[in-house]
Amino acid sequence: MEHALFSEKLVKLSLTGLTKDQIINEMVEVLWKDGRLSDKEQFTKDVYAREAEITTDLEIGAAMPHAKSKAVCQPSVAIGISQKGVIFGESKEKSYVFFMVAMPENAAKEHIEVLGKVTGVLLEKENITALKNARTEEDVLQLFCQEKKEVINNHSDVLLLGATGCTSGVAHTYLAAKALQKAAGEHGVQIKVETNGSIGVENSPTAGEIAQAECVIIASDRAVEMSRFDGKRIIYAKVKDGINKADDLIEKALNGEGEIYHHNGDRSNSQTGQKREGSIYTALMNGVSYMLPFVIVGGIMTALAYAFGGQVTDTGLVIPDGSFWQKIADLGSAGMTLMTPILAGYIAYAIGDKVALAPGLLGGWVAVNGSFYGSESGTGFLGAIVAGFLAGYVVKAMKKIKFPEEIQSLVPLIIIPIASSLIVSFAFIFVIGVPISSMMTALSDMLSGLNGGSLIILGIVMGFMQGFDFGGPVGKTLFMFSIGMMAQGQFEFIGAEAMAIPVAPIGMAIATFMDRRSRFFNDEEKASGKAALVMGFCGVSEGAIPFAAADPLAVIPASMIGSAVATTMGLLFSITDAIAWGGPIVVVLGLTNHPLLAIICMLTGSIVTALVYYAIKTARTKK
Repeated sequence: MEHALFSEKLVKLSLTGLTKDQIINEMVEVLWKDGRLSDKEQFTKDVYAREAEITTDLEIGAAMPHAKSKAVCQPSVAIGISQKGVIFGESKEKSYVFFMVAMPENAAKEHIEVLGKVTGVLLEKENITALKNARTEEDVLQLFCQEKKEVINNHSDVLLLGATGCTSGVAHTYLAAKALQKAAGEHGVQIKVETNGSIGVENSPTAGEIAQAECVIIASDRAVEMSRFDGKRIIYAKVKDGINKADDLIEKALNGEGEIYHHNGDRSNSQTGQKREGSIYTALMNGVSYMLPFVIVGGIMTALAYAFGGQVTDTGLVIPDGSFWQKIADLGSAGMTLMTPILAGYIAYAIGDKVALAPGLLGGWVAVNGSFYGSESGTGFLGAIVAGFLAGYVVKAMKKIKFPEEIQSLVPLIIIPIASSLIVSFAFIFVIGVPISSMMTALSDMLSGLNGGSLIILGIVMGFMQGFDFGGPVGKTLFMFSIGMMAQGQFEFIGAEAMAIPVAPIGMAIATFMDRRSRFFNDEEKASGKAALVMGFCGVSEGAIPFAAADPLAVIPASMIGSAVATTMGLLFSITDAIAWGGPIVVVLGLTNHPLLAIICMLTGSIVTALVYYAIKTARTKK
């Protein structure tokens, strides 16, 4: 029996692999031999990238490694049976049946439908046993190519609702949905299950269905829109419980268990009786996700403008007024200016919903514009992160205040946005900003005191400052010091700083290139790595900000160490720079006295950054 997705040639009844890696490689080989792949290595890489997000072990004796990849020639499902079994995920339970789903890169909808077809078969426990005992390829395919009758009792007056979602939004999301549907059918009740998957929210209940529903089962590890369920009885569970304990969840719903939900303004199910792990990280990544387009668009426009339109002058690399490239640079500058308020705004939005967006954006703007509190450079992206969390939690706290009923309609539109905006902005103007301004002055004085001392100590301090905040206030303080030394005819300081300016973005770009199995970076971050490489080449250190915002405890130390290596080497080699700019572009333009040594300094610092980042992430993963 043959099918567009399934084929006897794609069935292997006796897998020999004893480890997860061996099973994956063996299954990929099955697809490769049948001509379903154009690039075996690329598809393997994409499978591991998917595994890095969350294991595809279904914990029911089966696993379903899958990937969408440009290396897939046609949609395919390879099926393998292991008689000995292999531990495929974090649990100690062995998997015996393996499905490798291979989909073309742009087949999002079809990918989900195929996963749903496979998981539907796996829900029947007897099918797992039948697959393990299959003697021929025909026996295996028979289970997938036969039409199954769905068990539904449309005569029941009881309607339940469900919502499922896993962190990656793929297999577990749809497996839980089908498990709840199957369990409800066996109990003789109707259920409508919404899936919060990677292709979006599907099968959402209508307002009428929500009103009719006896209970709502939230079996999800990701955010679900909860405001529509105000006043309904809710049962909360993890997505795996939706798969393995679907019967229990349906029985609880029918027995009147659960709690009445009262919406307090939060945008997701994070306020449930279970504490959502990583809610701070989720908010941070929400901000980074919205900031990323501004960094890429603004950074690349700025880099291209200076690369093709910049002219060397006594004051540095300058784009002539009124030129085409000045317009491009202005657009790039606008994007780079907006990125930090966007970061703050959408961190706040993830915590306090739409009401927190304006306070977050305004707080982020105040944080990075030092003119509000007497600083020349503001607080940089780190200040924007603080502003975002501060705005989000201030709004969240204000939502709990019992306002008089007469002004309730004004609370979300006027009272909370204005009050929280003032609180966050004044916090930076009168509390946070002033100490930062004083600290920048102290750093400048410290640099002046180190001048004339040990070059190694001075180089380390300069590198730490340049690598700390990627064009933020600390880096700008160093930049002003270097320009001051230029005015006195000492070009070694700006030369040393020029060596460190590209280290963070190029170093993180190298780190993404090294991560072939996608252990630490997803596809979006790898795309950011390519953009960071371009920005680093042109001396735009902000290209590293998306990585630092996502994981500051790994990226900032790596950047500081790599930058310290670059600046120290620059001072020891007496490298000078004729203009106040940095990056390989100054070498290309012939502005350094030792071009080859300058490239060596930048490349060494960048490689050190990538290696230190890898060391930190690896140590953290092992721990």
